[in-house]
Amino acid sequence: MMLTRLLPHTRSMTDVPFVFADGIARHDALRAQTLLQPTTFALHGGERVAITGPSGSGKSVFLRALALLDPLDAGRIMWHGAPVERTAIPRYRRNVAYIRQRPALVDGSVEDNLRYPFELRVYRDVRFDRALAANLVAQAGRGADFLDKRASELSGGEAQITALIRVLQLAPEVLLLDEPTASLDPESSHAIEGLVHAWFAAAPARHASMWVSHDPAQAARMSGRHLTMRAGVLDETAAAPTVLPERRP
Repeated sequence: MMLTRLLPHTRSMTDVPFVFADGIARHDALRAQTLLQPTTFALHGGERVAITGPSGSGKSVFLRALALLDPLDAGRIMWHGAPVERTAIPRYRRNVAYIRQRPALVDGSVEDNLRYPFELRVYRDVRFDRALAANLVAQAGRGADFLDKRASELSGGEAQITALIRVLQLAPEVLLLDEPTASLDPESSHAIEGLVHAWFAAAPARHASMWVSHDPAQAARMSGRHLTMRAGVLDETAAAPTVLPERRP
């Protein structure tokens, strides 16, 4: 059995990761296919990780497994050193947020979509902050009237901006971004990247992110650690060596 282990060697053993995947695996029983080889992986506070790889290699499978959106066939997920039990999954997902490529919006305005999470039981202890929402909208380069736009009239980029703001306003610890700018225009992609950069910079030690991308340049912009995925196997990508100029005699 193949086991992929990705554990930073420069960390102290007392530095407990935000999220720790302990030998997690995913299988497709109908096709008798392994989607994610058993993988051990740690994501610490302050880390920004990018994952690249060909289509169908398991990148989304891995991210959804980390988010506990799909059942694991082996292994477990730990959050701040404790296993995530079934009853704790809603609280875990509140702090470890998954952003998918094609956002799902509810009928109504952008503001209605931003208010929607506060109707859920897991967020009953917090209230919608319109000023915060307006500030995030401004960070994305949109005017105040953006909150009043109908969801049905949004472009693909505007819908993704709305979905990201809907998550950011809830103050997650970890963002799992599954190709959030795929098929978006450059201006919308820049807005998405800017929102994530600002969120991370606001509290680097208390935030961490994973960004799946097909664009190597974007992966470099959005990360300090690069992983690759091929055939369900996650691998660390070594940084390119620095080439020093030759000394002249």
